[in-house]
Order: sequence, then C-alpha cells, then structure tokens
Amino acid sequence: MPEPKQTRILLADDHALVRRGVRLILDNEPDLTVVAEASDGAEAIEQARLHHPDLAILDIAMPRLTGLQAARELSRLLPDLRILILTMYDNEQYFFEALRTGASGYVLKSVVDRDLVEACRAAMRGEPFLYPGAVTALIRNYLERARQGEDIPARTITAREEEILKLVAEGHSSREIADLLSISVKTVDRHRANLLQKLGLRDRLELTRYAIRAGLIEP
Repeated sequence: MPEPKQTRILLADDHALVRRGVRLILDNEPDLTVVAEASDGAEAIEQARLHHPDLAILDIAMPRLTGLQAARELSRLLPDLRILILTMYDNEQYFFEALRTGASGYVLKSVVDRDLVEACRAAMRGEPFLYPGAVTALIRNYLERARQGEDIPARTITAREEEILKLVAEGHSSREIADLLSISVKTVDRHRANLLQKLGLRDRLELTRYAIRAGLIEP
C-alpha cells in the first residue's frame, strides 16, 4: 500500500514549548511533517522562502511581525501556500482578519490536540476550518462575498501603519523602526502621527494599550 503524500509544514510560534508540543502532534501523523520552524513572523517569511512548505501554521501574537501580518505577506509571495492561524484568542475580529489575509482556518490553542490535524487536512483539501461552534457556511459566505468584490468592512489602519504600531508598542525608537523597515525617520513619524489621529489616541502608552487589545503584542 503506497504511503500517503506528506504535507510539508512551516510552524511559527514565539514559544519554544508550544512549537515542541505542536510538532509532536503533527509529526505523529503519517501525512504531516514539520520541515521548518520560526519564532516570529519575519522569520516565518524567511523560512517559507527557503523551504517552500505546503502549509504554514502561524501564531497570531509574535514579535517583529504578527501571524496575520506574516500571512498577508506569505499570501502575496507564495499564492499556493495554505495558511492556518493558531491562537489563544476566541475573537471574531481576528477570525475575519485571518480570512482577509488568505488563511484557510483558525485553530484555538486550547483544543489544538483535538482540532489541528483535521484543520491541516481540511486546508490541504481547500476547505475552510474553524473551531467547533462556528458556522462553516458563514465562512464560505464571507469568502464568496470577497471573491465577488462585495463590500467588506475596511481596516481601520493600513498594513504599514499596523507594522509601525506594533514596533512602537514593542518599544522601538523611530530610528530603530526606520532601520527595520528601510524607510526614513520622517516617514515613521508621519505614520505615528496618522495612527494617533486615526485612533484618537494621545501617546505611546495609549498606542501600546491599543496594540495589546488588537492582539499585535502580548500583555
């Protein structure tokens, strides 16, 4: 009997213990194998370019780039790559944002031992997956509306502003952010000012609190 075709997986989570536990679950399946690991979103993009996996499993809350930010970039760079978001957040906003990035599903860490393997297989079949309790029809309806160009609620801030927000909240200076993103300090400051105005906030502290509520960084 021929062996099942293996799905090559990139696993990204900033907690080594989580990666180890998830890897044990995946590598125990004959059709799933982890070929690369990453500890943040930027490293996930680098590893995906290097290994060309079939599936990426991305934690939402990671340093440098979040899982959602990485998913957006990976969807652009590797259109055939399937993506699952792994998260502790049972949050509708994050779920719809995950779909907007091109992710196939959204798996809660609290039930990862129960759901992750099936989520991987569903993603590779081209089917949406969400933790039990969500209505799959809702997912399909959302994707169909997006494909047909119907109005989908717009993001409050742009992808670049989100990058700036995350780095500001992590404590980076304008110069450090400019160097990380290969832009000028003046551009960083302009984005920061736009963020404060758009979000109705006053300073770095309030930006940091907003970033925590939005799941860009962990408290």
